[in-house]
Amino acid sequence: MSASFIRQLGRSGIQVSAMGLGCWAIGGPFWAGDDPVGWGEVDDDESISAIHRALDLGVNFFDTSDVYGTGHSERVLGQALAGHRGQVVIATKFGNTFDTGTRQITGSDASPEYIRQACEASLQRLNTDYIDLYQFHLNDYDPDQAGAVRDVLEELVKEGKIRYYGWSTDYPNRARVFAEGPNCTTVQHQMNVLEDAGPMIALCEQLDLASINRGPLAMGLLTGKYRAHSKLTSDDIRGDKSPAWMQYFKDGQPNPEWLKKLEAIQKILTSNGRTLAQGALAWIWARSGQTVPIPGFRTVRQVEENCAAMQFGPLSAEQMREIDKLLSR
Repeated sequence: MSASFIRQLGRSGIQVSAMGLGCWAIGGPFWAGDDPVGWGEVDDDESISAIHRALDLGVNFFDTSDVYGTGHSERVLGQALAGHRGQVVIATKFGNTFDTGTRQITGSDASPEYIRQACEASLQRLNTDYIDLYQFHLNDYDPDQAGAVRDVLEELVKEGKIRYYGWSTDYPNRARVFAEGPNCTTVQHQMNVLEDAGPMIALCEQLDLASINRGPLAMGLLTGKYRAHSKLTSDDIRGDKSPAWMQYFKDGQPNPEWLKKLEAIQKILTSNGRTLAQGALAWIWARSGQTVPIPGFRTVRQVEENCAAMQFGPLSAEQMREIDKLLSR
């Protein structure tokens, strides 16, 4: 990788590709009660081929969670990265409890005993003896109790089970609690060109934390694949049972309000020969030097398109100002 494709993973000093891969979708279907929280059926062979292609194209950062496909994403990622462990940075998450037999989320647990149990299970599924970045997956966990979680993670660092840790949360006050720990190096949070995260970016820049960006393509809306009349399948989290927090899709279809915003800035995002998705990633890189977007994938083709965004680099300051003006922010 050339220097332009590399970013620092916060204060850890670890160098990662400017874009990582988000491995939620490759976990396949899983549920919370009757509600789907996966992205539909997947082909494991295609997932592995896509990960290998990403390695070929310079990606070395892979983000998953134990709950994705109730363990399946971690197993697939571990299989795909066999023989490459020393060249990659693996991030996973903990905090949700689940049943692999029924593929159901069963609750949550942030007790010290459970964190240690979850860590050991992830190490086994990922076929590794250490995790580079271990992330707390409970977005709205009580910040007054989060110090105890952070302390367990510091112990796991000392034991060599994990190298660094972070919190996957959209709340700056929660991220700040974790950042008091010397080995906290990241915050994972929602951000894309349609949904900025100014306070969190400011915190990351202040404390030298990497801003790992989930939803960089607005759950697929920023790929241009979905039109006003597109309909998602019932086993897809974006389908007709989509959760309340799902802004980009409603009742299984793209949200007209967000499609209108996208239409306003599409010309800028697709300038200079970029695809829409490549322009969306370019906006994130221009937003801050701390950002590392992690677009999801299910196919080799998606990985190739997203990785090609690194060849274009970030949008210009002028383009960034124009987008803010068009979106009235």
